[in-house]
Amino acid sequence: MNLGDLGAEVIKVERPGTGDDTRAWGPPFAGTESVYFLSVNRNKKSIAINMKDSKGAKLIRELAAVSDVFVENYLPGKLAEMGLGYEDMKEIAPHIVYCSITGYGQTGPMVQRGGYDSIAAAVSGLMHITGYEDGEPVRPGVAMTDLATGLYTYGAIMAGLLQRYKTGKGLHIDCNLLSSQVACLTHVAANYLNFKIEGKRWGTAHGSIVPYQAFKTKDGYIVVGAGSDQQFVTVCKILNLPEVSKDSRYKNNTLRVQNRKELIDILSTRFSEKATIEWLQLFEGSGVPCGPINNMQQVFSDPQVLHNGLVMEMNHPTAGRIVVPGPGVRYSEFAVSHPKPPPLVGQHTVEILKGMLGYEDDAIEELLRTGAVAQHEVR
Repeated sequence: MNLGDLGAEVIKVERPGTGDDTRAWGPPFAGTESVYFLSVNRNKKSIAINMKDSKGAKLIRELAAVSDVFVENYLPGKLAEMGLGYEDMKEIAPHIVYCSITGYGQTGPMVQRGGYDSIAAAVSGLMHITGYEDGEPVRPGVAMTDLATGLYTYGAIMAGLLQRYKTGKGLHIDCNLLSSQVACLTHVAANYLNFKIEGKRWGTAHGSIVPYQAFKTKDGYIVVGAGSDQQFVTVCKILNLPEVSKDSRYKNNTLRVQNRKELIDILSTRFSEKATIEWLQLFEGSGVPCGPINNMQQVFSDPQVLHNGLVMEMNHPTAGRIVVPGPGVRYSEFAVSHPKPPPLVGQHTVEILKGMLGYEDDAIEELLRTGAVAQHEVR
């Protein structure tokens, strides 16, 4: 999807009929389309191919031969059984950047397990460190492991294309949910690897910085992060707690972490005395990072969100007008491409067979008749 935002022609290969599993993930549905599917499939064309049919597998090889990048998320070895593995593709398309996305990698003891975001978030330790301190493990509100893997994949594909530009040769990229999420454990992992400090849940707080968390106000919450001793002094000044900033127990971050409970109790009591907007106004211009905990209505009414152009509108052939969050990056020398709506299953089958592969009408009719491919007719 991100590559499509940059102008790449992205072809989504789906099974005829039901297509991508996420098409059924709902409610809510916009008409018959899953809003989940619509949120992550802009800028793609869809070709519906029965890959178990030898004629369908042949089409995949032909598409690879005229493409730059091949992305697949099958269990390791499954595509090789169909003659569509990396070694097979390399023979007919030595230039191809072949990217495999799996749950656990291409080799190893868990290689044949399927992977979903929640399971990888659990196995990787992310759920263990997410949630309230004395509460149960919690799944993040969006599929952060999936998203992290997608972003790693995006960067890896770009690196693969640069490598091919230098050498003229393609390569195989192994991306997986487990590795992506373990790599994202950052300081929590380093704490354990270097000092055997076990990770724990901190709610909205931070294990190594105090104060750095949400505080309940009169009518909601405010998140405040004092990442330096000077910022802590400023926080105390805004809260009219000069004695706290001078207290020897809190004079640096290490001591504040050691005396976390006493300090947070003092700050929490003061934050509860005013409404969120009052605190935001007092913190404005202070140099101390802070913000409210917004719901979705507040997020998409936020003037900075609107200014950053983070909302994309498209006209979908059956769902009508749809609105999704757009890419989080802007470029000085070019604009991201105008978004194209997510496709229907097989919406572009005939177009791709004709335009990319040069198939004649009678050959396409035969493929349709035998069920090797399917075309969705947009009414």
